[in-house]
Amino acid sequence: MKLFVVAGEKSGDKQGALLIRELQARCPGIEIKGLGGSAMHALAPAVEDWAEKAGVVGLVDVLRHIGFFAKRLREMTERIVTEQPDGLILIDYPGFNQRLAERVRRRAPGVKIAYFIAPMVWAWHQGRIPKLAAVLDLMLCTFPFEKPLFEAAGLRTEFVGHPLVDDILAKRRTGVRQPNLIGLFPGSRRREVERHFPIFCELVKACRRRHPEWRFKTSGSNPRLVATMQRMAAAAGLAPEEVNITLGLYHDLMDEAEAALVTSGTATLESALHELPFGLVYRVNPLTFAIGRRLVKIQWLGMVNILINRSITTELLQGDFCVDKCIAELERLTSPEPRAQVLADMRESVSLLGHGGAAAKAAEAVLSLF
Repeated sequence: MKLFVVAGEKSGDKQGALLIRELQARCPGIEIKGLGGSAMHALAPAVEDWAEKAGVVGLVDVLRHIGFFAKRLREMTERIVTEQPDGLILIDYPGFNQRLAERVRRRAPGVKIAYFIAPMVWAWHQGRIPKLAAVLDLMLCTFPFEKPLFEAAGLRTEFVGHPLVDDILAKRRTGVRQPNLIGLFPGSRRREVERHFPIFCELVKACRRRHPEWRFKTSGSNPRLVATMQRMAAAAGLAPEEVNITLGLYHDLMDEAEAALVTSGTATLESALHELPFGLVYRVNPLTFAIGRRLVKIQWLGMVNILINRSITTELLQGDFCVDKCIAELERLTSPEPRAQVLADMRESVSLLGHGGAAAKAAEAVLSLF
């Protein structure tokens, strides 16, 4: 059996690796090719690691790199048409993967197409759901409210739960929470770090007088991001001991910190599963934000809030992501009564993500196509 698997950023690479491991366990000798990141490449060397280049955030940045993505889309389509694999598995990354699905369905109709981690069309463009149903053979949902939406369009759909549940349960440590330790999570992409970390540096400086008892720690996903944050901290006039910058230890930090500020994305769900009270922060190009506000049809950005349909984590977006509001939120999250309520609400929210085994269930569903 030959499968192509396509993911486009660090979070998709992680989930793709979990799925590949389950597919290989069930189908020894399976041939897996495609695009992904370092974790997928380690399990299936024929999967190219392109996650660093592919991890572009926001409409404006995507438009700046449109030539690169158009070329990779053509290349991947031609490879699939030429090699005629048994199946194509698309993992998240909707801007690229939805276009790839349409082209493959048109030019290689015999290739089965499955989508793992459904695109969030329910948030901004529900009119895309029938179009997805026309080109896909299987949708694998990670959120429970997605299943009836896709099934109503006639698409075979399975709710497998969220892969992060297994991932975090395997990593969690209990009993290591440290009072007054504040976690800072600026994002896993260079552009996110460049936008968010300078504000974190100003926050640390402001807390010299306002909260001298607080200690700050952050983690970069690779050595280049660590070096970037170290340069930014030094340029802001921070001594190394004022903000502890580590490499690749963000899960440990989620277990250790008393409270945190977390950039919108997968890390917010990870924080909730680690039972770390956090404020959600995010800043993008103003034009991207303005367009997004007009397109998005849901009230919240954070999935912890979306799952339970009420505000649990405070969302500090664009101009609201500032030093004073960050400090106020951290003060709230380190106060006993508000903290206890946030923790209870987070547990209720993440309980809707399933009880583990998402990658295994997804693998079984994919193989059932054949």
